[in-house]
Amino acid sequence: MKFLVTGVAGFIGYHVAERLLVAGHQVVGIDNLNDYYAVSLKQARLAQLAGKPGFTFIKLDLADRQGIATLFAEHQFERVIHLGAQAGVRYSLDNPHAYADANLTGHLNILEGCRHHKVRHLLYASSSSVYGLNRKLPFATQDSVDHPVSLYAATKKANELMSHSYSHLYGLPTTGLRFFTVYGPWGRPDMALFKFTKAILAGESIDVYNHGEMHRDFTYIDDIVEAIVRLQAVVPQPNPDWNVEQGSAATSSAPYHVYNIGNSRPVKLMAYIDALEQALGITARKNMLPMQPGDVLDTGADTVALYQTIGFKPATPVEEGVRRFVAWYKDYYHID
Repeated sequence: MKFLVTGVAGFIGYHVAERLLVAGHQVVGIDNLNDYYAVSLKQARLAQLAGKPGFTFIKLDLADRQGIATLFAEHQFERVIHLGAQAGVRYSLDNPHAYADANLTGHLNILEGCRHHKVRHLLYASSSSVYGLNRKLPFATQDSVDHPVSLYAATKKANELMSHSYSHLYGLPTTGLRFFTVYGPWGRPDMALFKFTKAILAGESIDVYNHGEMHRDFTYIDDIVEAIVRLQAVVPQPNPDWNVEQGSAATSSAPYHVYNIGNSRPVKLMAYIDALEQALGITARKNMLPMQPGDVLDTGADTVALYQTIGFKPATPVEEGVRRFVAWYKDYYHID
């Protein structure tokens, strides 16, 4: 099939595109290559894809309304995997308009492209951040997610609402993917594992927020990709028997579905750091700090629906995933 993968130079987008190409699909990847983090890393990911049969890269901004419209008109995609967005919770406190452009206007442009060109299935990145002030664990897709604690999370919730409206109005099948703390090789430099590794190898201290009293459902990248590839083949169907009063918030009378993609085994932050110390063979100097604005204490994914749908749920242990990341990091930066 012919896929559009947005954010193809990003962490998840790169891995998804690679997997689709190996399976023999055509992939058109777009990315604006912004400087939120080192563009050289994005270009290095693209270099891994360049020249592979079936791959085309187009530099394009999601907020470019005419550019996105032309893209859809020229390529007639069968599937769209929309992973491009302005990421990061803390960055949204300082640069809110970047999130409106990429995550709201950009998402609308993708929806419009899918609508007008009869795309068979749109999968898009949401986030575990939408659970916000929720305290009941594990987080379940049938739970209310009306109390985000960051603008980033609010834009991801908005993406789900926008998608539902298009599923309802135009019969566009949409699947939202609530990712839980994705990590692994080729990861983002703004995320904890990357920052910790860089600091520890440089002999610098690491910042540990809320004095380490946090849990995260760390999910390895290969598990994320496996779930996405399986879900793209499961096209949501309308359910005329569904109603708001009794139905799950993750489904609808429209062809709409939302899934958690997480490891379902929350790990204490200090245990995650311990796994990294073991992989590096170095004990980190830790700078214990209070909670950051916009952050949440604990996350954990209820993945029952995911498993029931595709017969798969993420399961890579943190110790193994962290070892793989460290091996990649040392190779990429030529560290002995």
